[in-house]
Amino acid sequence: MAIQRWLAIASAGLFAMFAGEMISIYNFMVSVPDDFEFARSFSADPKIIQFVSIGVAPAGILAAVSFIMSRQYGSRQIGVIIIIGGIVLLAGMLVCYSILDNIDEVYLTDAVRYVPFVFMGLSPAVIGVGVSLIKNKKRRPKKEFF
Repeated sequence: MAIQRWLAIASAGLFAMFAGEMISIYNFMVSVPDDFEFARSFSADPKIIQFVSIGVAPAGILAAVSFIMSRQYGSRQIGVIIIIGGIVLLAGMLVCYSILDNIDEVYLTDAVRYVPFVFMGLSPAVIGVGVSLIKNKKRRPKKEFF
């Protein structure tokens, strides 16, 4: 397999990892026991920044590199993989958004409220990049006889 496919697969995996991490931290904020000593000092902002830096930022970079490497000739497989990554990101952020109403006011910060919206806005761009790879036709090389 070409390196572009591996980069696209890694990108989709990192998008899925980020969505899973965000869903898990939002679920934690919903179901924190009151007697849990750690809950009094818990802040989600550093964890969200960490998840962005180890999950979605590298995923976006890998998707962009995969797109740049294969945009000349187009690729259905790479386009589909990138689209899947964008859909997974969108679905994960929709789940996080649906959990927002159940989170206690103590844990609601600007990052907790707005990060799902930011990445819901990013996912159509990722899906659009994948669609552009699918629609791109392979160019035939020019034959030079002399």
